[in-house]
Amino acid sequence: MKRWPLLCLLAIALAGRISCLAQPRVGNIRVLIVDGFSNHNWRQTTLLLRGLLKQAGGFTVDVSTMPETGSAAWNAWHPHFSDYDVVIQTCNDIGLPRTAPRPSWPEPVKQDFAAYAHAGGGVYIFHGAENAFVGWKEYEAMVGLSWRHADYGTAIRFGDSGRLVRIPPGVGRGTSHGPRGDVLVTRMKLSPKSDPIHAGMPRQWMSPEMEVYTYARGPAKHIHVLAYARDSESGLGLLWPVEWTTTYGRGRVYISTYGHVWTGETQPPSMRCAAVQTIIPRALQWLARRPVTYPLPQDFPSASAVSLRGPIPLVH
Repeated sequence: MKRWPLLCLLAIALAGRISCLAQPRVGNIRVLIVDGFSNHNWRQTTLLLRGLLKQAGGFTVDVSTMPETGSAAWNAWHPHFSDYDVVIQTCNDIGLPRTAPRPSWPEPVKQDFAAYAHAGGGVYIFHGAENAFVGWKEYEAMVGLSWRHADYGTAIRFGDSGRLVRIPPGVGRGTSHGPRGDVLVTRMKLSPKSDPIHAGMPRQWMSPEMEVYTYARGPAKHIHVLAYARDSESGLGLLWPVEWTTTYGRGRVYISTYGHVWTGETQPPSMRCAAVQTIIPRALQWLARRPVTYPLPQDFPSASAVSLRGPIPLVH
């Protein structure tokens, strides 16, 4: 009888486990929220997301919080991404006070996360997580457009006619945003097959307390823009992506600037928006390769007014 080296057997088992990610699963959608550091209020963000998904129904949510960088717990921390249909990534190391060592995932976790996505996993890049991990090329490829300086990569904007304009590295500015406020979001004219997340929604709606990132930059490959909005920065007033998806290997990735939760905020309008509370579960269904069935509500906002709901029950 031929003996197989232990490492070969482990590799075969892992490959079989990861290959299942691209296959639709049944029952509740299994979601893992990864948190632990951000220049935003990441603890409150997690509580709000858990509460929102409990209200929506059909989701089982776990949380994996990264321990202090460099600690023994940090070295042992290793989320089992492949146990989940979708991972919501909320960590962001941009804009944090300069500390040593700077918050970062351990290398084995980075490698496993990239492998999970490449094998067919679903990844939701939540708000400021778009900006994280400068120089981690696999992550930047997943996100497509991040908060980077002017010569870091390509930016994308839209002309007033809706035509996509690609801006090469070094042209224009580095990434920034103007004041938060009520923003008119315009979704692309896409078929329900091309964009099931927004199927049936109006072409435009108002989103409260929203940031529109200008000159977000990166590899800008395999990007499928779903919606855009006009920035409020002095001297610009241009149209920029606010929702998009990418493909990374066989994986699906959804990115948006919805969901700003700042220090001291507990129930911000950005999370109580009826549109945001509809888009998040629909995006998760799409990422999990399930039919996008979460219903469109009667209180969905119009092109002239926001629609705010009451407080989100917090789930600890």
